[in-house]
Amino acid sequence: MATIPAFADLHLLTVLAETRSYTQAARRLGISKASVSGRIAELERAAGVPLVRRTTRSVGLTQAGQQLVDETRGPFERIAQSFAGVRDLAGTPRGRLRVTAPVALGRQIVAPSLPAFLQKYPEIRLELDLGDRLANLPQEGFDLAIRHTQAPPETHVAWQLCPSRSLLVASPDYLRRHGAPKHPSELAERDCLLYLRDTAGQSWSFERGSGRRAERVVVAVDGPLRANNSEVLREAVLGGLGIGLLPDFSAAAHLGPGLLVPVLPEWRPLGFFGDGIYAIRPWAPQVPRAVQCFVDHLKGLFAKGFPIA
Repeated sequence: MATIPAFADLHLLTVLAETRSYTQAARRLGISKASVSGRIAELERAAGVPLVRRTTRSVGLTQAGQQLVDETRGPFERIAQSFAGVRDLAGTPRGRLRVTAPVALGRQIVAPSLPAFLQKYPEIRLELDLGDRLANLPQEGFDLAIRHTQAPPETHVAWQLCPSRSLLVASPDYLRRHGAPKHPSELAERDCLLYLRDTAGQSWSFERGSGRRAERVVVAVDGPLRANNSEVLREAVLGGLGIGLLPDFSAAAHLGPGLLVPVLPEWRPLGFFGDGIYAIRPWAPQVPRAVQCFVDHLKGLFAKGFPIA
């Protein structure tokens, strides 16, 4: 009679299919990378066929491995949901909670609030990963993402934490040396400090007025510095290097005489950082209690807003 593999090893294969990485699978399950490799090898011996296709850059599944994952993923998801529901019957929220957030937003707003949250919920173990790239939540094992966006993906559950807007700013020194632009088209001839994107060129869009009479302008911009962090751009603007488009949470505390000055205040920047800050998680029939507690904490935190001068 053939040996039935351990259910834990079958579950490991489904996690490996999501993460496409031995390292990420090991991190998700709290085991070593060597353990992942050994257990997959044992599973392949039990199956009698290769299940995993390894390359120098990624990990994929063979046809047999994909068939096995497709047929077992649903039951494992239902088991995980059932266990989470039972665990949530306990009086105290508990468990590991993995959260990803942008660097600047995480440092300035989220991080200072964590001691109070963890003191209130001592059974929760929080992992906060700060990064400005958009993570694949299921693949990388995150329970929640905090992001500013125009529209959260429909395949996810989203809670709006607060409105947000982009601010076009410069230092008084830069405006004194180069003059304040009177129309967005003049930005094409100015030093603009840009958020690092995948595309080589970049443009900013602006709107003045509303409704059918609204005037819109799109202008190609360039400048001496690109960075993937709004704090870096803010410091460059404060240093007089050029004009920057910053999210309000990075600019708010630095607006005022001698600091950051709004540029083209009658024009509204469109669609760059998004109009809201959201907590986002992949859709599931049930939200774990630890996740809901943290979302409620974030709602209270962001309800205070960002002071804009």
